[in-house]
Amino acid sequence: MDIKRKEKKITLAIVTTHEVAHQWFGNLVTMEWWTHLWLNEGFATWVSYLATDSLFPEWEIWTQFLDETAGGLRMDALESSHPIEVEIHHARSVLEVFDSISYEKGSAVIRMLMDYLGYDIFQKSLSSYMKNYAWKNTKTEDLWSILSEESGVQVNTLMDTWTKKKGYPVISVKYKDCNLEFEQSQFVYSDMHSDDCWIVPMTMSLGSCNKRKNFLLETKHGKLDVSGLYHSCDGNSSSFEKNQEKLSEKFWVKLNIGQTGFYRVKYDHNLTTQLRKAIEDNCLSASDRFGILDDTYALCEACQVSLSSLLSLMNVYRKELDYTVLSRLIEICSSVEKISSDALPSLLNDMKQFFIGLLLFSAEKLGWEPIQGENHMSAMTRERVLMALVNLGHSITIDEAMKRFQAYLDDRNTPLLPVDCRRAAFRAVMRNTNTSNRNGFEALLTIYKEAQAVQEKARVLRTEFTALSFQVRVQDITYVLSGKSLEGRETAWRWLKENWDLIVAKCDDMILHSFIRNVVTPFSSHDMADEVEAFFASCETASFAMNLKQSIEQVRIKARWVESIKQEESIEELVRGLACIG
Repeated sequence: MDIKRKEKKITLAIVTTHEVAHQWFGNLVTMEWWTHLWLNEGFATWVSYLATDSLFPEWEIWTQFLDETAGGLRMDALESSHPIEVEIHHARSVLEVFDSISYEKGSAVIRMLMDYLGYDIFQKSLSSYMKNYAWKNTKTEDLWSILSEESGVQVNTLMDTWTKKKGYPVISVKYKDCNLEFEQSQFVYSDMHSDDCWIVPMTMSLGSCNKRKNFLLETKHGKLDVSGLYHSCDGNSSSFEKNQEKLSEKFWVKLNIGQTGFYRVKYDHNLTTQLRKAIEDNCLSASDRFGILDDTYALCEACQVSLSSLLSLMNVYRKELDYTVLSRLIEICSSVEKISSDALPSLLNDMKQFFIGLLLFSAEKLGWEPIQGENHMSAMTRERVLMALVNLGHSITIDEAMKRFQAYLDDRNTPLLPVDCRRAAFRAVMRNTNTSNRNGFEALLTIYKEAQAVQEKARVLRTEFTALSFQVRVQDITYVLSGKSLEGRETAWRWLKENWDLIVAKCDDMILHSFIRNVVTPFSSHDMADEVEAFFASCETASFAMNLKQSIEQVRIKARWVESIKQEESIEELVRGLACIG
């Protein structure tokens, strides 16, 4: 089974179970009004992963679910976000809430609540909910009422802040005198914070003793004595006080175990240092490694953590092999590379060398050809890693890709270029194409024209072909947009302005959204944000107004990030040092 069939099988399972879930969440029990859309879409998304995990446990689908959570966290940290339960006064406005908040945040909040109440109680409550409201309409409060009856927990009090207002907290944690001290505040990418406070279902793992603690953080500040957890680890009530120095060597704290909570965590310097060592020592699950990395990147982008701190954390992921974690690491490498081109242009090559070094271990482990007996996740990981190395300009990977591409031109069935390596090879070809040497471009164009499989055409399009040419179907333009390089952002923006009337005429609303998002968001200056606003001021934007607002906001977020990075001291020394590590 080739990689695209494997990916398609996963996607098919999730999409099918999502739609089947609507037989219960949407059909048997129907939301009262669009305000409660998440009762349909959030639950169907959550059920799709629950069912897929039950059918295919070997896929470790809950780790992949973290991409859903991350999407919700990112959207909900924007000023232009909205609550899960948003007032819809006219049905024609409903399309704007079919977004990451209803689907991704909705499903993540459901998972958080299930983890807090326990699976058995949650399942029993949903069964009662279905029986009580079969063939009826419901609102969120009806679900909370059933859950409260079954669990004995005042669920509405716990959950109202999560569904009725936008945003979520970041939990800052530090260790002092045998206590963990917590402080919560709203996490936003801008510097506009609120005084909102959430009731947060907290989970915590302490050190290497496999001890988990669950508790509620109900106020802005909290404190937890952890000495007792160490006592229960070794059975010696005095060991913690007598051997604090020895214990500190392996003392680490991980909040939000398995990333089941919809919040971010910001650790103090000492706790961060210990977590880095825990990752190096392979003490943490893939989900927890993902969470630490994703939280730190978000905090860095929000100018709450230095780029130096983020890079130092990334450095301990050199032996990462999990698909979901490695994919997130690659995405972060790409984002930091792009922001560095504006903030630290003199360090860009060193930054790329550092990122290449992060990926070489996994590249060598996976190789270019399928390994007998490997699972589908290995094939998917191989594609991501090889693509990343080509994009970073790794000469050895590019040379090998070119050789294998030539073999593919001579024989479309050659084993030298398996399906999961073709995107990397096609991208390598385009990197070596220019106005004086169009051979690679022409070869790819031939492959595109001759390809019978849609997947093969999509691989070619993602190498950065020209959008809206007669060669490319309108519905495939999104592939081109997603493959656009940073170097092409000015050209893409100029082209969009010159061809806007043509774009509007040829594209439906969904593709228009892709154009806005993919052409606007690569920029990272306030001047460009101003220019985008000025251009669209005279355009009809009703069908994509929210998308445009969010895209411009993301440009301003990056502009602020650039300014913050430029102020960092010692960043040059760190980057050059990391680039030298083999």
